[in-house]
Amino acid sequence: MSEELITPEEGELVVVTVKNVKQNGVYVDFDEYPGIEGFIFIGEIASGWVKNIRSFVRDGQRLICKVMRTKKDGSSLELSLKSVSEERRRDRLQEWKNEQRSNQLLKVLAEKVGWSEETRDEYGEELTLTYGSLYASFEEAAMNEASLADAGFEGEWVKEFIEIAIENIIPPFVEIKGALNLSVNSENGVEIIRDALLSAEKYSSEEDEISVMCYYDGAPEYRMVLKAPDFKTAEDLWIEVSKSVVSIIEENDGQIVCYRD
Repeated sequence: MSEELITPEEGELVVVTVKNVKQNGVYVDFDEYPGIEGFIFIGEIASGWVKNIRSFVRDGQRLICKVMRTKKDGSSLELSLKSVSEERRRDRLQEWKNEQRSNQLLKVLAEKVGWSEETRDEYGEELTLTYGSLYASFEEAAMNEASLADAGFEGEWVKEFIEIAIENIIPPFVEIKGALNLSVNSENGVEIIRDALLSAEKYSSEEDEISVMCYYDGAPEYRMVLKAPDFKTAEDLWIEVSKSVVSIIEENDGQIVCYRD
């Protein structure tokens, strides 16, 4: 008995590669769904009249298409190229490229730690289930070194995973979390603490893509979460913001301890 083919759902955006251009349409292979083929009817190539189909597609070209209809046996799907906007095409193609890259990084990790192919695939599935995609797991590890541990992953491989992520993934932002233990024994202690935390949040800058947020965990514990576009900016920001908070608290005879999570 042959294995059941895994097919995309109607309406899904898929990555395909052109294998045969005909006068009335294009046959394609699916990059993410082996064993099935798709067909793009000439009327779904572009809006308006298509005089020469080869002016729009060529053999070997990678396309992003929308699944329109599926044959009952699941072996072939009818696709549309014109139904995908340029923005959605770019986003979906980047998503596919990210997953291709993350799979290569996982192979590098497997070689370094001595995983079998089966073990590698098992961890890949667990990471994908936890983070939504394999690339997201590398991205989270690059932004926050505690991410894997917080998600329940453990073992010697975690350290190697983080190193590979930091070396190879450019995250959209870097996040640093810290804790503040502070108290001010005076009548206006609450106001002083509020002013100290507000002084930290004033470092936020939408233009510089910097965010500083403070949270109350229950006196005398507070949390501070910093986001910046890169590691150096985040590290420098943590030092500067911490000094600001410490200065205000100590100037008012308070006690404070700052530490990174």
